[in-house]
Amino acid sequence: MKLIRYNGDDGARIGLVAGENVNLLGNGDMRELMAKEAEPNRSGVVKPLSRLQTLPPLIPGKILAIGRNYAEHARELDNEVPSEPLVFAVMPSAVIGDGDVIEWESALTSQVDWEGELAVIIGKTARRVSQADALDYVFGYTIANDVSARDLQTRDKQWTRAKGLDTFCPLGPVIVTADEIPDPQNLRIVTNVDGVEKQNGSTADMIFSVSHLIAHLSRAFTLNPGDVILTGTPSGVGKAMNPPEFLGQGSVVSVEIEGIGVLTNSCRVL
Repeated sequence: MKLIRYNGDDGARIGLVAGENVNLLGNGDMRELMAKEAEPNRSGVVKPLSRLQTLPPLIPGKILAIGRNYAEHARELDNEVPSEPLVFAVMPSAVIGDGDVIEWESALTSQVDWEGELAVIIGKTARRVSQADALDYVFGYTIANDVSARDLQTRDKQWTRAKGLDTFCPLGPVIVTADEIPDPQNLRIVTNVDGVEKQNGSTADMIFSVSHLIAHLSRAFTLNPGDVILTGTPSGVGKAMNPPEFLGQGSVVSVEIEGIGVLTNSCRVL
């Protein structure tokens, strides 16, 4: 299934995407839908996808992100390739949806960078799970842009502000359920900024696979339905360019992952 959240006449709604149309499934509580073992009932109400105001596909309980999970990305920033997953947290308040605006204050940061990533949505409670069983705990996948303020990252010596500012975690446009992506290590990720390709990588190049990450994280934290794991970004970020390139007023970032779709956001400097 390909699921979308959108703004209905009386609040958030969840729909099943079928081509250019969306079939209404129910209210906007994605966790409630996750709890259903059978495919949810369709209401019979069909709306054109192009006429809907999309929302983030879910508001995560928590967001656990992985740094430097692609060797070439670690090297392009002159960092060591990690020997185990480098884990940090992103604020759920940073989440926005497809078509929403990434914004920041010029007095706070002037080095805002893009990072296209595969996002994993946990579908059932996971604690100390094995790598062999880890993918059984995945509800689905979506696209993320782990927007990063590089100057704050350097100055703070840790990443809470740099990657957790409001609007710095675009997610969407849809959730593709796990049954439609049997191998999350075989997906192409492409990021374009103002129509120019910046990143072109494959999840096959992850240092630590999705199953490894779930097993690793579940040894430290209970993963709950609706939690999101950001799995790292391929090489091609702005800071690594010569000279460095950063997002600015009116920049448009699009992240495409095959089998999922395209997540597009414009930028506004306050």
